[in-house]
Amino acid sequence: MAGLKELRIRIESIKSTQKITSAMKMVAAARLRKAQLLTESASAYSAGLTKILARAGAAAKERSNQEKSVNVSDLMQGRANPQKYLLVVFTSDRGLCGSYNANVARVALQRINELEAAGKQVKVMCVGRKGRDIIRRFCPQNISSCLEGIARKGASYAESSALAEQLCQGFLAKEFDVCEAVYSLFHSVMNREIKSEQFLPIKLAAQEDSQPQLELVNGAEYEYEPHPEELINGLLDNYVKTAFFAYIINAQASEQGARMTSMDNATRNAKDMISKLTLKYNRMRQTSITTELIEIIAGAEAL
Repeated sequence: MAGLKELRIRIESIKSTQKITSAMKMVAAARLRKAQLLTESASAYSAGLTKILARAGAAAKERSNQEKSVNVSDLMQGRANPQKYLLVVFTSDRGLCGSYNANVARVALQRINELEAAGKQVKVMCVGRKGRDIIRRFCPQNISSCLEGIARKGASYAESSALAEQLCQGFLAKEFDVCEAVYSLFHSVMNREIKSEQFLPIKLAAQEDSQPQLELVNGAEYEYEPHPEELINGLLDNYVKTAFFAYIINAQASEQGARMTSMDNATRNAKDMISKLTLKYNRMRQTSITTELIEIIAGAEAL
């Protein structure tokens, strides 16, 4: 029967799809493991570097109350009444990762609307093709550039450092007043947080509240030679590059986690569909066989 043949072809097609989704799940799981190791290492390094800078920033703030000549890097100098904003949106180059890209793009679009409602000029740099495709449907005039291939090839510190350097040069050249990163902070496979945080100018915790950073550890005291602000200026370049690299690896870990979950769901759905279609196929086949037997018996009795 034509119905049986169509069902058989459909079952084989779904089985092929199931093999593909299962393989993609395993690939995503392997890539996720690598990305997790990177995020763990980078977060530990970034946390230590942030503590050093925050403590030095608190010391510099205390020193600035005593001395009037304190030199702080231009990357930390916020501008009065900033008007030009640059949003760096981190998404993937490929789909098949559930609602990951849509969630990041939604937060970016909300931030664009907020800033434009406040009378600010907003430009968007998309790191990943999918984010550009979504934002372009709603705010095509805001997109300034798109970087493809970074998410596909995997995290590269050298490449991310070059991009961070490029952004710093643009900030110093006053191409924009504030740079914000919109990305997915990876916590676990099932837990990701979409964040929008300021990248430039650099804001350290000690700039707002120095008391927590001045607490001594086991009574130890910190001395800076020649001055804490020189230590800050020397470490800022490393801090900026590390922060930008953290955005990329968190985005990539979130992408692989979302893809692994999505492919796992697709594999299970394919398995359920195969089971239902197989049951339907067997019933139709049984009905066909029974009908043929009845026709044979009826013909034999007629003879």
